[in-house]
Amino acid sequence: MLFDILFVGVAVLALWIGAGQFVAGASQAARRLGVPGLVIGLTVVAFGTSAPEFAVTLDAALSGRPDVSVANVVGSNVLNLGFILGGTALVRALPVGRDLVRRDATLLVGTTLLLLVVVRDLRVGRGDGIVLFGVLVTYLAVLARAGTTGPGEATEPSSATFGWLDLGRLVGGLGLVVGGAHLLVGSAVDIALTVGISEWVIGVTVVAAGTSIPEFATSVAAVRRGRVGISAGNIVGSCVFNTLGVLGSRPRSGRSRSPARPSRRRCGCLG
Repeated sequence: MLFDILFVGVAVLALWIGAGQFVAGASQAARRLGVPGLVIGLTVVAFGTSAPEFAVTLDAALSGRPDVSVANVVGSNVLNLGFILGGTALVRALPVGRDLVRRDATLLVGTTLLLLVVVRDLRVGRGDGIVLFGVLVTYLAVLARAGTTGPGEATEPSSATFGWLDLGRLVGGLGLVVGGAHLLVGSAVDIALTVGISEWVIGVTVVAAGTSIPEFATSVAAVRRGRVGISAGNIVGSCVFNTLGVLGSRPRSGRSRSPARPSRRRCGCLG
């Protein structure tokens, strides 16, 4: 039990550092291309900070842990909109533009309603995944055409350079995210089995909190540097990507167990 708790801490640290390095490298590449701050937040930064959710959800699904897989996405979105958005606003007020409200926030509400329809039969099938991922691709196409900036932010200068250090951040950060995700899922499930609580509860709390740390750290850092577009876009974009991209691309699994039903430890002994 103590080792599992220690492993959870190590996994969360790996996710935090890995996502941070991944975002730094990806943002540098986006700035070189002259991408506006809001679009960077909605796409590059949001997808980078959602990499832990993606890795954990994929690992849990492949490990036959559908409750942890889906609960991680649900819990992460709740934390993003409640704890992270609220905590970031405590650091500095977040003025947002009309595009973020009319286009991105509206899509966020729509994807949440779509998720309710998708899971009405208590499973996320292949057809559901195609629909979710198709909506995400459409949204990215709209963002690519829009290219609008956030309030008070100009387009990033294209004179930024992208070198081997940034490439190393991308690759190394991704490796830390994948390794941390695998360690977090295994340790969290062991804790759930030991304590006697359901995998859904551990997924929607401990796992979700661990994978949401990069969003919180990135959003607060962006606000303190005056990059409001990146901060607000990161929170909204992460929620959209979690629902459409993470759930849409997860391996198809069977019906999930009831959230209230605790998992039981199995042993190899007879009798």
